[in-house]
Amino acid sequence: MDDLDQSILAQLAQDARMSVAMLARRLKVARSTVQARLERLESSGAIAGYTLRLGETARLSLIRTTVLLVIEPRSLPGILARLRTMPQVERIHTTSGRVDLLLQLGTSSTAQLDDILDRIGGIEGVRSSESLIHLSTKLDRAV
Repeated sequence: MDDLDQSILAQLAQDARMSVAMLARRLKVARSTVQARLERLESSGAIAGYTLRLGETARLSLIRTTVLLVIEPRSLPGILARLRTMPQVERIHTTSGRVDLLLQLGTSSTAQLDDILDRIGGIEGVRSSESLIHLSTKLDRAV
């Protein structure tokens, strides 16, 4: 990935709806060059898709929670399959250290959070869980 690819990604990180023509004008390159680079970035997996990033107003309406899971050996595939069916589970990370999985949840109420935590805790192979409710965001540099 060269400087032009990085510039394209930076521009799209700010506005994923930016047209190819606008990207080309801002980067001072031919439209066909930007189009070819985008196709290459998409096919290589550098761009996994184009999505909506919620603003602070929309995010404030969700209760954000991090869940730390300790799981039984060799139970990861089954647990992942179950977690992927739960729309409140936004992210799943494997980790090194005292826990095996780190989940990020977004729920609309404490009742929904309580329900999803019970469902996660009841998955076969989950040994233990710890949940941390996010109170406020002090910095968010995520793209």
